Amino acid sequence: MVKPKRERANTVAYGVQRGYPPYSLRQSRYHALAETIAAYCDRREGTLRLLDVGVGHGASRIYLEAHPCAERIDFHGADIFPRGEEYVHKHRDWTFYTCNLEDGLKGIASDQFDVVICEQVVEHVHNAPHAIRELARVLKPDGLAVIGVPIFPEGLHLVRRHVVPMLDSLTKKRRGHVQAFSKRTFVNLMRSGGFEVQKTRGFRIISGGPLRPLEHYRWWWRLNRTLGAMAPSLCVEVQAIATKAKASEATSADTTRRAA
Repeated sequence: MVKPKRERANTVAYGVQRGYPPYSLRQSRYHALAETIAAYCDRREGTLRLLDVGVGHGASRIYLEAHPCAERIDFHGADIFPRGEEYVHKHRDWTFYTCNLEDGLKGIASDQFDVVICEQVVEHVHNAPHAIRELARVLKPDGLAVIGVPIFPEGLHLVRRHVVPMLDSLTKKRRGHVQAFSKRTFVNLMRSGGFEVQKTRGFRIISGGPLRPLEHYRWWWRLNRTLGAMAPSLCVEVQAIATKAKASEATSADTTRRAA
C-alpha cells in the first residue's frame, strides 16, 4: 500500500519558506544557521564566499536572504543534483560543483571558503572521516563551518549502527542513513577531521506526531530551542559550529582518537 503524501502547509516558516508551519521544528536548523552565519558576516568586511555541500533546493540561502549580509555572499553549491541545478533556489546566481561528498570535493581547491555549510549529508556517506576532512580542507583558516547530522542518545547509537543493519540484511531493507552518531561521537569525528568545535546545539527534542500543531506557536519553538541548547545530546539532530583547527591541533586530536 502506498502511503499518501503529507500535504504541504499553506503557511510560511519563519517568514521566509512557504509550505511549512510558521515555527517548523524541522526547518529550525536553517533559521539557526542563518542567524549564526549572519552574525559572522557582520564581523567581516567585503564579499564572503560560501559553500553549501548538499545544497538540495537551496534552503540555507532562503533563510540567509532574510539578513542584509546575504547581499555580500558569493554562493557556491555542491551536490549530485538528482533533480537538476534548476531545482535550486535562484539557481542562476550560484556557482555549482557536481560532486559526491562520498568521493570528496573534487575540483574544489583548498582554503577557498569563508563559510562551509553541510546539513543532513554526512549520515549518508560511508567514509564519514574522509567527508569531514574534505569539508575542513576547503574552509579558509579563519572561516566558519556549520555541519549538522541526525543523532541518537548515547548507547542507542550503537544499536542503530550495529543491530539495525543486521536486521535490515534479513529483510533486504536499504536505508539512506549509513552512519549513526551520538553527539559525542559526532564531535569527536569533527575534531579528528580538522575542526575545532566551538558550539553544538540540538533540534527537535520534542516534536512530531500529535505535537506538530504546536509548530504554529512561537513559544513552542522557543522552548525547543532552549532545550536543544541545554541538552543537545537528547535531540533528534545536532548542529556543530566550528572553525578550522590549526595543523598541530588536528594532528593531536587524531592521535588521541586513535589511541582511545
